[in-house]
Amino acid sequence: MDGSLLTFFHSLLRYLLLLTLIGAAFTHLYGYLTRRPILNGERMLAVVTVVLAHIQLALGLILYFTTKSYALDSSSAEGRFWKMEHLGTMIIAIALITVGRSLSKRAKDERLKQRHVWVFFLIALALMLWAIPWPFREIGHGRGWL
Repeated sequence: MDGSLLTFFHSLLRYLLLLTLIGAAFTHLYGYLTRRPILNGERMLAVVTVVLAHIQLALGLILYFTTKSYALDSSSAEGRFWKMEHLGTMIIAIALITVGRSLSKRAKDERLKQRHVWVFFLIALALMLWAIPWPFREIGHGRGWL
């Protein structure tokens, strides 16, 4: 598969992942605040978010190794961003999404289930928003929205 096509799908999938992440985090926060059990749709949204996060990670790792981003010089701003900030932060964020869903699944108390999802998902969301090379950031300047 062509690197630019893979980059396009990786960039496009980011929006779907961000939407499901926001949706899952805030529906679970609402469920936590209203003290109600997790609804099937909310549970499904969290599962879809985890699956999308892992697909996004797989695409990102394929891009990382096929575009030789690992060979960038870590002392340059661009190399540091791709090798450490973007890659490292995204792995941590996806691990948080996975752990939050896993802890929710294992918890016995419904409020605890809700809290695990919204807390871990919102932390992951903040990390992802910071580590994305948005076009208005210096590292993303000229990259476009897709």
